[in-house]
Amino acid sequence: MAGHHPSGFHPHLPGRGYSLLAKGIGATMWFFIFYRLRQDGGKLMGHHPFMDHGHDGHASDAGHH
Repeated sequence: MAGHHPSGFHPHLPGRGYSLLAKGIGATMWFFIFYRLRQDGGKLMGHHPFMDHGHDGHASDAGHH
């Protein structure tokens, strides 16, 4: 009797509205995560925009020192 609870506890399944709401919120979360990954994913992988300005991370203008 795997489904029998000796304490008499019988939880009810959530209603259809709550299930749809939970799926919608979960889908929104994943869409937001994938959107942010598309926007900032390069930074997470080690590519930083300041590295594109010169071979040593400094501007190519030599007179700025």
